Amino acid sequence: MRARPSGTIRTCVLLALLAVTGIAILELVREQTGTSGFFVGLGLALLPVAPLMAAFRWLGRAAPAPWSQLLFCFGWGACTAALIAILANNFATEWIAAATADASAADHLGSVAIAPVVEESAKAAALLLVFAFRRRHFTGPADGFVVAGFTATGFAFTENILYLGNAFVEDLAEDSGALESVTAATFFVRIVLSPFAHPLFTVLTGLGFGVAAVSARRSRRIFLPLLGLALAMGMHALWNGSSQFGEHGFYVVYACVMVPAFGLLVWLAVRIRRDRLRAVARELSLYAAAGWLGPAEVPALASMPARSLARALARRSGGRAAGRTVARYEADAAALALLRNRARRGGPVRERDFAGRERELLHRLWQGRATAGPALARAAVMEELVPPWFDPLAPVGARADVPRPRRVAGAPPAPAAAAARAAAPAPDPGLRRSGPWSSATPAGPSSIRPCVLPGGDGVR
Repeated sequence: MRARPSGTIRTCVLLALLAVTGIAILELVREQTGTSGFFVGLGLALLPVAPLMAAFRWLGRAAPAPWSQLLFCFGWGACTAALIAILANNFATEWIAAATADASAADHLGSVAIAPVVEESAKAAALLLVFAFRRRHFTGPADGFVVAGFTATGFAFTENILYLGNAFVEDLAEDSGALESVTAATFFVRIVLSPFAHPLFTVLTGLGFGVAAVSARRSRRIFLPLLGLALAMGMHALWNGSSQFGEHGFYVVYACVMVPAFGLLVWLAVRIRRDRLRAVARELSLYAAAGWLGPAEVPALASMPARSLARALARRSGGRAAGRTVARYEADAAALALLRNRARRGGPVRERDFAGRERELLHRLWQGRATAGPALARAAVMEELVPPWFDPLAPVGARADVPRPRRVAGAPPAPAAAAARAAAPAPDPGLRRSGPWSSATPAGPSSIRPCVLPGGDGVR
């Protein structure tokens, strides 16, 4: 039986592919726009990248994917997918023009029928790679949303450089004024009006992969990504062909299709994030009942403001290392909860290594609990997620299907009141409770009433 290539070999191959395609697309775009046009396009195309990446990162913060994976997706979209799209679109357009002897008809057919298929397929390849080789980081629709968003943001970035650079060169050639500037018009349409266009298309494919990741039926795991890809191609074709629907066709499609679709996906993203946090709370409560987590940790781990506050508390008492420990603990706890949730929904056929992965995550949680547990318990009280009289060390009933913690080499001792209290940082009046839409950050005097802190002996 032939052995599969190791993860290191796959990583090296993918990095080499990104490097080669990145150099090729860089030179190709520079040739088409000229050096001055390239740098102008680059500067303008960078503007929407950070907000889009931040928005998709926000959606995935409940169980954050590794930055290496997200940067790979961005690089695939910006380099590999963009190069495939440019070469394939140019070849198809030239072939149609030679066959029909009608250049304008070839351009129209290429933009409506060829470009959506080629571009969405090239972007979907990144999602397929993550889905196939990084399945543990593909836990549901939220991950499909994030991976698709980063890939499409990278693709739109390169495409915007090309369009804006060509527009700048055209303005220089015609000595256009500000009112007649093609660069300004292109910037308004692509950067101001529709920076979300490519992410909107590709997110449909990502949702297909995301739902397939938690589906138990093999037919759904094949059909749903293909359905999402078909919807992405259809939406893309409608957008590219909007200018053919009359003088105001672009604005009609924008107002009647793109904006409502964007609003629907924003609503869906918020709901997916909320449902994911609820799943984290539901699944982690079982591990808290078995003794792996403190009961006060569960509501804190299911609240993003409380997580942020816990990291801030840890940094205040133990420095950056403690903050990183709490961040890893939060990510591992969310991964554990979603692993169990996915196994319950998909069955053993979907999680063949459930027991091994569960043991790995539980061991890592056990190693970081001495630092993270007290910080999360304090954050739960400060965020008013538990009442001030709540005892985080009170025993609760355990589930038979959840393993009980045992003393292992290199791990801290079993949870005990003395260990938790000894690790608890002193109360810090410079930390405040966050609002519903704000992060917990150092601020003025605290506004929470005095109470005994779980995991510590101080009174706030």
